[in-house]
Amino acid sequence: MKAIDPRFHGVLGALLILGGTAAAQTSPIPPLGVPSNEPQIPDPRGTFSFMLDNDLFAGTDKNYTSGFQFDWRSPSYDPPPWLSAITGRMSLIFPQGGTQRWGLSLGQNIFTPEDTARRNPDPLDRPYAGWLFGAISLASYTPTSYGSIELQMGIVGPGALGEQFQNGVHRIRGFDLAEGWSHQLKDEFGFNVIAGRQWRWNYETGIEGLQYGFVPSLTASLGNVYTYASAGMMIRLGSNLGADFGPPRTRPAQSGSAFFQPQGDGFGWYVFAGVEGRAVARNIFLDGNTWRDGPRVDREPLVGDMSAGVAVMFRRARLTATYTIRSREFETQHGNSQYGSIAVAFRF
Repeated sequence: MKAIDPRFHGVLGALLILGGTAAAQTSPIPPLGVPSNEPQIPDPRGTFSFMLDNDLFAGTDKNYTSGFQFDWRSPSYDPPPWLSAITGRMSLIFPQGGTQRWGLSLGQNIFTPEDTARRNPDPLDRPYAGWLFGAISLASYTPTSYGSIELQMGIVGPGALGEQFQNGVHRIRGFDLAEGWSHQLKDEFGFNVIAGRQWRWNYETGIEGLQYGFVPSLTASLGNVYTYASAGMMIRLGSNLGADFGPPRTRPAQSGSAFFQPQGDGFGWYVFAGVEGRAVARNIFLDGNTWRDGPRVDREPLVGDMSAGVAVMFRRARLTATYTIRSREFETQHGNSQYGSIAVAFRF
C-alpha cells in the first residue's frame, strides 16, 4: 500500500512546533469578555446551521462529490441529574465544570467514481454510494476546552437517495447524468459513535482587537460506516476567537462547534488553516457492504486533510467558507480529492 503524502506529516509537524513555541512564550488569554477562571457565560439562544459541500467548488466531480447537513444546537442548559452523572464520569471527553448543549442533525453524503459516464463502473475505482443519516449529540465546553459525543444512525445504499439527489440536481442544471448508480452499494443500516475533544488557545497579537490562536483536536469514530482515530491542528487569525471552536465540518474532517457565542458587539472574523491525519480501520464507502458482497476497493489506512478558509460573525449570524484537499483514500485512486464547503448559522 502507498503511504500518505509526506507533505501532510511535514505541515502537521510544523504546526505542532509553532503551537508549542507560542504556548511556551505567551500566556493564553480567555475568550473576549470571559475570565479564564469562570465558566462560559450561559447562553439563552440556540443555533440553527446549514452546511453544503460540493467538489464543483474545486472544479471536479468525483470521490466525495457532495453533501449537506442541517444542525440544531440547544441553548446552554442544566442537564438532568442522571445525565450529569454520566458526563461527569467521562472526563476524557467532557471537560469538568463545562457548560452543556445538546443537538440534532440531518445530513446526506454522496460518493461517486471518477468516470461517471460509464454504465459499468471501473472495478478499480470507488463505488457509487449514498449515506443519509440523523444524529443526536451532547457537548460540554469551558473557555479553553470542548468535548462532544455524537450518535449517527441512517442508511447506506439506494435508500439514501443519492442517485435521485445527484441526478435530479444535474437535470436541473443541465449537467451530464451519472450513469452507474445501478451498481451502488446495497442497502445497509449504518451507525457511528463519534467522540471528540478540542482545546482553544487564544493570544493577543499586540494590535488592538487582533488575536491568533490554535485549536488542536482528537477524534475517534466507531461504527460500521466509519471507524477511525484522528488528530488535527487549526491555526486562526482574527477577532472574537472565543465565539467558537472553529467552523463546523462534515465528518470525517476536523470539525469545530456548530454553535457560536459572540462576545462584545457580536462582530468577529477570522481566517484559518488546518491539518488532520486519520488512521482508518473501516470506511464502508471503500470497504463495501459489511455483510453482503458488492463493489469495493483497497482502502489506504492513513488519510490526511489540509484545509483553509474564512469565517465572519455577527451577533445573530455566522458565515464560513472552507476549501479542503484530501490525500488518496484508496490504492488505485488517481490523485487527491478536493472540495469546497459553505456554512451559514443563525442564533435565535
